[in-house]
Parts: sequence; structure tokens; C-alpha cells
Amino acid sequence: MTARISVLAVATALSALCAATAAHAHYPVCECRMADDDQTVVCTGGFSDGSKAPGVVLDVIAYDEQVLVKGRLGEDSTLSFPRPAQDFYVLFDAGPGHTVEIEHSAIK
Repeated sequence: MTARISVLAVATALSALCAATAAHAHYPVCECRMADDDQTVVCTGGFSDGSKAPGVVLDVIAYDEQVLVKGRLGEDSTLSFPRPAQDFYVLFDAGPGHTVEIEHSAIK
């Protein structure tokens, strides 16, 4: 009976540990919109837990893979750039498993 309780206690403790770890998980978020001048794109990046992402890579890339704007988010976790004339996407890259791509057509 003692071995059974010990196994149950260990299983319960492991479940609680896994749940606590999942609660602290966060994922990248990035939003891009047109500025009031309708010529400038403003992107803001961060994480789902509300933390900011200053210094994180944010590149603007044409569909032929040419990097149009090579940038990093500023201290306020934003980056502004002139809207390219050609089709493009924005790549927010906070490291492996923490990337977001935004298509030009989704930027309003």
C-alpha cells in the first residue's frame, strides 16, 4: 500500500510540475499596421505574456527572398519602415520556434 501511495504522489507531483511549466509558456506576437500617412508600416512585437521584445530581429522580405529592410525592434518594441512597392512579408524572429510571418496583404 505504501508503494502505491508513493507512485500516486510522484505522479501527482509530476502533473503539477508540468501544469506549472505550461502556465509560464509564452509565444511570439507581432502586429503590423499602416500609419496615418498610409505610406509607413509600423510593426510592434512582443510575447503573449505581455513582455516586450526590444532588439528582436524584424526583417521585411520580398517573395524572391531579397531582404528589403533588415531591422531590429527599438526600445519600445516597434519598427517603422516605408511600405515597399512590391509584395513582401514581415518576419519577426525571436529565435527557433519563436517566429511570426505577416503577409503584406494583412497590413491595413
